[in-house]
Amino acid sequence: MSVVGYLGPEGSFTHQAAAAWSAAHGDDARTLAALPTVADVFAGVAAGDVARGVVAIENTVEGYVVPSLDAIVGSATVVAVDEVVLDISFDAFVRPGHGELTEVAAHPHGLAQCQGFVRRAGLRPVPASSNAAACRDAGPHQVALGPTICGELYGLETLERAVEDFAGARTRFLVLAPRAEATGVLARARDAGEAPWRTMLAVTPVVTGPGVLARITRSFGERGVNLSSLITRPLKAVAGTYVFVLTVDGAPWDAPVRAVLDDLVRAGDALKTLGVVPARGELDESVHADVDAAHVPVGSVDASTGAAGLAEGLLW
Repeated sequence: MSVVGYLGPEGSFTHQAAAAWSAAHGDDARTLAALPTVADVFAGVAAGDVARGVVAIENTVEGYVVPSLDAIVGSATVVAVDEVVLDISFDAFVRPGHGELTEVAAHPHGLAQCQGFVRRAGLRPVPASSNAAACRDAGPHQVALGPTICGELYGLETLERAVEDFAGARTRFLVLAPRAEATGVLARARDAGEAPWRTMLAVTPVVTGPGVLARITRSFGERGVNLSSLITRPLKAVAGTYVFVLTVDGAPWDAPVRAVLDDLVRAGDALKTLGVVPARGELDESVHADVDAAHVPVGSVDASTGAAGLAEGLLW
């Protein structure tokens, strides 16, 4: 019987993602195991205590989930081989017969996605290890934010439904496997016709200085490989030095992507593939459409802005 570990407790969004992935793979013999932390999920996969692990990696409102990102960058033996995407909505729960409500509890990403409700309710935000944990542990003075399933699961009353600031938020979850198994897992997915693909890379320039990032990104452009995300994470305890975490449209075995990887290796960069996952139809025209002006950060300037506005916006 294979075990899938996920960030618990039961009822978390990650639990739902793990259940959805297991159901999609048609394996009724899978057992879902709730683990206390993201680090425990990675450790379980690395040690072979669980066959697969599921962790949240990115939310469309709050961006990357830093503990998961740092864990996969720092792991030598765990890699992502699949992903699950869930629509995210938060309900507000209370204990039956609760007292005066003074606090609202959720995972930090949950609190950040429900700021309007928190302000409107006038409650003090209290971070929890997960949204399900906030619901499980809710005290008589607390409102807990979490998935709808948590109400019935933990005997809570629904105070208000869908309290998130932005409707339509989604979270991506990575499915983790031992690196030693990744080649075989991905080969079977390729044989089954999975396509297109998305690859996460960690690129650490060994020699730093002006133009390093430009050199790295230029290789993608010259090879015709779309670079859909680029963020930096500090190298631990090394001031001013960073690893670039890149997400690209394509797989390492695709000729253009492999050519980019060759370019980076020959340039002396330290390189590691963090995950190769099916994009499951997300790499369509809507992903590459122009950005709606309404979503550009407030105070941005462009070619239509006058001289005074450019000076104010760009501080030049």
